[in-house]
Amino acid sequence: MASLVAANARQLQSLAHIPHTLSRQHLRRLPRSSLLTRPSHFRRGLATVSPTEVTNSEGQRFFDVVVIGGGHAGSEACTAAARTGARTALVTQKIETIGTCSCNPSIGGIGKGTMIREIDALDGVCGRVTDKAGIQFRVLNRSKGPAVWGPRAQIDRVLYKKYMQEELLSTPNLTIVQGSVADLIIDRSLQQTPLPEVTNTTITATAPNDVSSAPGNQYGTVTGLRLESGETIFAKSIVITTGTFLGGEIHIGLEAYPSGRIGDPASLRLSKSLKDAGFKMGRLKTGTPPRLDGRTIDYTHLLPQPGDEPPMPFSYLNTKVSIENQLMCHSTNTTSATHDLLRNHLHESIHIRETIKGPRYCPSLESKIIRFSDKEKHIIWLEPEGIDDHVVYPNGISMTVPAYVQENLLRTIPGLENVKMLQPGYGVEYDYVDPRSLRATLETKMLTGLFLAGQINGTTGYEEAAAQGIIAGINAGLSAQGKPPLTLSRKDAYIGVMIDDLITKGVSEPYRMFTARSEFRMSARADNADLRLTRMAHAAGAGISEKRWSRFESTEKEILELRGLLEQTVMGSHEWLARYGVKVNIDSEKRSAFDLLRITGVELSQILPAIHGDGHRHKFSEEAVRRTEIEGQYAPYIAKQSAMVKSFVRDEGVKLPIDMDYGKVVGLSSEEKVLLKLTRPESIGQARRIEGMTPSGCIRLLEYVTKRRRAIASEENREFHRQRREDAYALAYAGGVEVVEVVKQEEAVGIAP
Repeated sequence: MASLVAANARQLQSLAHIPHTLSRQHLRRLPRSSLLTRPSHFRRGLATVSPTEVTNSEGQRFFDVVVIGGGHAGSEACTAAARTGARTALVTQKIETIGTCSCNPSIGGIGKGTMIREIDALDGVCGRVTDKAGIQFRVLNRSKGPAVWGPRAQIDRVLYKKYMQEELLSTPNLTIVQGSVADLIIDRSLQQTPLPEVTNTTITATAPNDVSSAPGNQYGTVTGLRLESGETIFAKSIVITTGTFLGGEIHIGLEAYPSGRIGDPASLRLSKSLKDAGFKMGRLKTGTPPRLDGRTIDYTHLLPQPGDEPPMPFSYLNTKVSIENQLMCHSTNTTSATHDLLRNHLHESIHIRETIKGPRYCPSLESKIIRFSDKEKHIIWLEPEGIDDHVVYPNGISMTVPAYVQENLLRTIPGLENVKMLQPGYGVEYDYVDPRSLRATLETKMLTGLFLAGQINGTTGYEEAAAQGIIAGINAGLSAQGKPPLTLSRKDAYIGVMIDDLITKGVSEPYRMFTARSEFRMSARADNADLRLTRMAHAAGAGISEKRWSRFESTEKEILELRGLLEQTVMGSHEWLARYGVKVNIDSEKRSAFDLLRITGVELSQILPAIHGDGHRHKFSEEAVRRTEIEGQYAPYIAKQSAMVKSFVRDEGVKLPIDMDYGKVVGLSSEEKVLLKLTRPESIGQARRIEGMTPSGCIRLLEYVTKRRRAIASEENREFHRQRREDAYALAYAGGVEVVEVVKQEEAVGIAP
């Protein structure tokens, strides 16, 4: 009897899909061999297993994760998913274009460079590839504090693509599939409870530009995709990273044609599939300048722009870059003749229409002369595209007027009087999805298992795309394996700031990261991304390599040891001045060596002898010394920031249900209800950051959530006891025990009604 009861107990676990509120009559009618019905596509033939994919007898392929698009976001997403242990596929239109830099041949910048360092701290690939392909390295804002430094590298376009493809092809658990995606496969039978409907009509000031929504059933789970070839690929998670290819359209003058990048087709059917799925879609635009033949440029009177010596690598794994002989960049500028010529031909460009928004912080030359009509000139950076490449990228003059106008315009610029134009500049208009439809993991709220990353979320730039790609890839891989997600908050990283901005505020123009967006930039700096993120990623199961983890532990230990010794070395002001020449206020206060680092003009090399006398001479690396010195400089500011961090963590800890009915929250204004329904924040902290939310509204929301939690806890307690009764009835039926005896046992222990 005991073995029979145990066997039937295991059988009951297979009935988990049956509601817990079954009556005794329902239990008596249950078949003893009931099984969960699986979707038909999981029952087609026998399956064979390889290290990276599962294939059934009909040749259909099954993966844990499929990433669509092989650009910067896609490259990070597919390698990140694979590192988590998920069987991953990258679907790309052309394998040979993986890692192509569609626009400028550079990585990093102010704000952006910090994100590249954060990607590297999460074991991403773009930092390492940049160190191999970089031809000039500079730290922007070097004259200011380290909190706003912007590491940047000019890269060899050909080498970057070559090394990125090598990274992907050598990544375990990753298969690359060449093809174009036509449709997503969505299982509506697994749909979640539909969220209350909301329209954008009452909040046009904060709604994304030109956003539309398709009607119909909008909830379910993605289970795979169909290629335009007709092949079906099944997956537990899908990451879309289509960049400007999603509904892409190129503009040169008055000419327009479908394309995501000059020479490559747009992804039109996938865009339609997303609209049909119910996503709110909009249109954005960007552009790129003409390409020049560097052999026809007169550099005689142009201002040279050298790189830093020695160059600073992006990756924490590297102490130096691969190409140490850096190339020279130069600067020139537009002239009044340039502006006059362009004004006379503005009517010949369809790209400058204001109905579609372009990047505010990287505007086209047409936008510059319209918005800044009083300026007599605009700077242009002439950047070489490679070591063995004569192509030059004129950074700062993106334009979309006809090609013949561009040629004439270039010759009005100093140094370019006889330049040969190799390719005209052009604009790209493309579809994006309102990012307020995303969770902090970058999974969509409407379709379980679907993640979005890159320009599809309304951002601009390689760095923003790659940062989203690695977070989406990690979480897609973890989700496919049933593991908890990895999310970065605003206090953790610039990546967290960007994602929070996107999912909370949405976009009305292409989003670009810069240091001013972060309220925690004193602690979230380019120099300490590994200390902030590597341990977090390792604990989450993000697949941090042994090499990186070993390097991180060694670096962290060295920095902590040096800081500890500095904090233990304490002297009075007279002693610091007499023995080490450190100029401090003459008073009775004793200061540690670490405290002295906050004094302007005091360097760690000046006070290291204070700890060297204890046998620590020459023990610490140059990197540890440099980074500890920066930590000392910012220590008092970070201490002041701690109160803000505690408040932030508290608010982020109060979670809000995605399906919450804000219409029931008494005290919220109509506008606040619409904003909350549109954004569907995941926490009180995120709700506070929604533009238009008032402090009073947040208090009302917190009160409602607190009461709701208590009510749910009470209901869960009642449900617990109901479930125990149902389990007793089921076991009684399965084991042949009379139900009346079970009820008597329940009454004896006090769990019967």
